[in-house]
Amino acid sequence: MRDTVLALITSRRWETIIISIIVFNAITLGLETSATVMASIGPVLLFIDSVILGIFVVEIVLRLYAHRLAFFRDPWSIFDFIIVVISLLPASGALSVLRALRILRVLRLISMVPSLRRVIGGLITALPGMGSIIVLMVLVFYVFAVMATKLYGQTFPDWFGDLGRTTYTLFQIMTLEGWSDGIVRPVMEVHPYAWAFFIPFILCTAFTVLNLFIGIIVSAMEDEAAQDATDERKAIQMDMARILDEVKALRTEVADLRDRQR
Repeated sequence: MRDTVLALITSRRWETIIISIIVFNAITLGLETSATVMASIGPVLLFIDSVILGIFVVEIVLRLYAHRLAFFRDPWSIFDFIIVVISLLPASGALSVLRALRILRVLRLISMVPSLRRVIGGLITALPGMGSIIVLMVLVFYVFAVMATKLYGQTFPDWFGDLGRTTYTLFQIMTLEGWSDGIVRPVMEVHPYAWAFFIPFILCTAFTVLNLFIGIIVSAMEDEAAQDATDERKAIQMDMARILDEVKALRTEVADLRDRQR
């Protein structure tokens, strides 16, 4: 019985059905945000949501039955389990905010689609390197924030009045959102050489440090893809070795039969 359930939940057709249900659930949850739709077919959407939640619960139960304790050794299975448990919590009273968390079910697509799993795996692999870049970013921001507060704090207190305001202003400049006409040019009307401060800051952050993030993530994803390719080659080699062993065994049996016939 357990082997039958395992074959069912690992089949391609089953995965396609679950992915389709997740996408359909994402659409219904989006429709629930419309007051007009809820006024017309609200009860139907809530009923559909309950049915879909029941399907997810049954799926998790089947996976627990098929894999037993091995279920909790798979990080993606634990992720699916947590998402379903959150959906089962009563969304009333003090926990009414949990109703908004039902949309987290859509994240189950990550665990169902291999390409998405590889992307997340690459991001997780990149976290140590990203941590170093974040420390570098904090240092750069702190140095430039202290300098900007001392240079422009008195003339532009709304933007550079204290360290917190300066940090937020520099973050806006780093994103290149209205940095020239909105901030730098007004500052340059009072401090003509302010460009000598802001341009190096943009070069250090937007054009250098942020690109380091991209480089680390791309490198991690390439390593993840290479590892997947290596695992696939090993699996193919194991299959070939098993087939060769079976062929050798067949040859031995055929040779024995021929010897007996003689």
